[in-house]
Amino acid sequence: MQSIFGTDGIRGRFNIDITYSLAYKVGYALGLTLENNNPIIIGRDTRVSGEILLQAIATGINASGKKFINLGICPTPAIPLLIKKENLGSGIMISASHNPPEYNGIKIFDNNGQKITRNFENKIQKLVEEQNQDQQFITKETFLKPNKELLDVYIKSLIQTMGSEDLCGMRIILDTCFGSATTCAKKIFQSLGADVRVINNSRNGLKINMNCGSTNLETLKKALEENPADMGFSFDGDADRVIGIDSSGNVLNGDHILFLLGRELMEKKILTNNLLISTQMANLGFEKAWNKIGGVLYRTDVGDKFVYEEIKKKNAVLGGEQSGHILSKINNFSGDGILTALQISKYCKEKNITLKNWLKTSFKPFPQKLTNIHFDPNINKVNQKTKRLINQTIENYKQNYSDNCRVFIRPSGTEPVIRVLVEAKNKNKVESLSSEIIDKLSLEIKKILN
Repeated sequence: MQSIFGTDGIRGRFNIDITYSLAYKVGYALGLTLENNNPIIIGRDTRVSGEILLQAIATGINASGKKFINLGICPTPAIPLLIKKENLGSGIMISASHNPPEYNGIKIFDNNGQKITRNFENKIQKLVEEQNQDQQFITKETFLKPNKELLDVYIKSLIQTMGSEDLCGMRIILDTCFGSATTCAKKIFQSLGADVRVINNSRNGLKINMNCGSTNLETLKKALEENPADMGFSFDGDADRVIGIDSSGNVLNGDHILFLLGRELMEKKILTNNLLISTQMANLGFEKAWNKIGGVLYRTDVGDKFVYEEIKKKNAVLGGEQSGHILSKINNFSGDGILTALQISKYCKEKNITLKNWLKTSFKPFPQKLTNIHFDPNINKVNQKTKRLINQTIENYKQNYSDNCRVFIRPSGTEPVIRVLVEAKNKNKVESLSSEIIDKLSLEIKKILN
C-alpha cells in the first residue's frame, strides 16, 4: 500500500481518496499509537465533507479507547496552540487547506503541537494497513457539541501577541475565503480597533477557496479598488496562510513577508546568524537581496514541516514559504495566517508607515512562472517512473542554471499535479524555457500512462 501521507498530512478527493473508512482507521490508529491518555482535539474547516470525516475520526478514536474534544470549525493553528495550553494528547485538523471544495485532508499533531514525524506517520500507516479492508463501520453521529470556550482561548492568545499596540485608525479588508478564518478574523481585528471590512465571510464549504483566498487575489484587489483601505489580507481555507495586498494592489507574498519581518529582527539583533529558512520555491531576487544585506537564506524541500525541521536544527527564529505560510517563534512555529497579518499590521503601526511604502523597501523579485501539469491520479502507481522522469528533466536543463536562472520541478504532495517553476532575470527566458519544459514533460507523462 502506497503511503497515505503527503507533504502535509493526508490529502485527496472526498469519497475517492479520503473515505469514511480511511478516516475511521486513522482515528483508531492514532488512538492506539498514543502513549498518553489525554484527549485528542479535533477541528475542521467549512467543507461539507468535514462533518462526515469528523464523525468517522471521532468514532475511531473512541474505538481505540481514547477520548476526544470537538473544537468544530476553526483555523488549523488553533489545534497546536490548544494542545500545548490544555495539555492534550494529540490533535487532528480536517482540512485540505488551499485545495478546492471536493478535496479534504487530515493533519495530525503530536502532544507538543507539532506535525507528526515521518516515523509517527509510518506507525499510523502500518496500523491502517493491518485493519480489515472489508470492515464495515457504523456511521452514527458520535461527537459532542463543539467547544466554543476553547476557540475563545485561541482568539485571546492572538490578541495578546499585539502587546500594548492596537490597530486604531487602520482600514483593513479581509478575505476569509468562506473557510476557517470566518470564525474569528473579523472579531480579532475589530477588537484591536481596526476599521474592518470582510469579504467571502460566510461559512460556506461549497465555495471555500473558489475564486477567492490566498491562491486567487482578484476579489481582494477588486474590494480594495471599490473601497480604498490601507491594506488587505487574504487567507486560505484553514487560515494557516496569508497573502497581503497594499493600497495600490501590490502583492505581499511569503517571500516579502520573510524579508521585511526578517530585516526587522536582524536590526534588533534577535535573528540567529541572520538566518531565514525557506523552500525551493523562494524567489531568487529574495535570496540575492537578503544576502546583500548580510543575511543567509537556507532552502528546504517544499512543505512547512521541512521548514520547521530546519528551524529547530539551526536554532532559527523565522521561516516560511512563498505561499504565505510563515513560522515564527511567537507561537512556537505554528503557521498562522491571522497571526502573520496581525504582525504585519503591528509593524506598520509602530513604524508609522503604510504597507505600500514598507513594501517598496523590499526586494525586486525575479520574473517567475509556476505552471501545474495535471495528470490522472493513477500516475501514483508508476511513481518511480515519474520520479526518474523529473530527475532526468532537471538534469537536462542544468545547463540553464546560473546565478540569474533557476528551474525547479516537483510532484505536488497535495493534489495530482507536477509543479514546474522557472525563474530568471530575463522575463523572455522564463517564458520560453517554461513552455519548452512543459511541452516535454507533458509528452513524457502521456507515454508513461499509455
